[in-house]
Amino acid sequence: MSDGKKILIIDDEIDLCLLLKEYFLRKNYDVLISHTLGEGKTLLKSYRPDILFLDNNLPDGVGWQDAPSFAASFPATYIVMVSAFHPTVPSMPSSAKYRVIEKPISMADLDSQFSGF
Repeated sequence: MSDGKKILIIDDEIDLCLLLKEYFLRKNYDVLISHTLGEGKTLLKSYRPDILFLDNNLPDGVGWQDAPSFAASFPATYIVMVSAFHPTVPSMPSSAKYRVIEKPISMADLDSQFSGF
């Protein structure tokens, strides 16, 4: 691993995960991927990423339901909630660092959203 920022992607869409991983690897980030919420929770605890990409609809749960508790437990982690279905954003702690990005995600979206990160 490099000394760069760490990113965890919890999303079941393999193509999106590969797009995000390649994008952030080119920017010297360390990137881990989980395709399930259960595995993602385990990785979140051990990896403690700087940025968490969290999909809403996962095979084993609804990712956004856990976003408030993730924000409370990992206040330094920037949470990026991702979905194509425009769900209601959960009530997040006032100190939470987060944003919502709609699918499909393009390189232009990533450049504009994460250029200074």
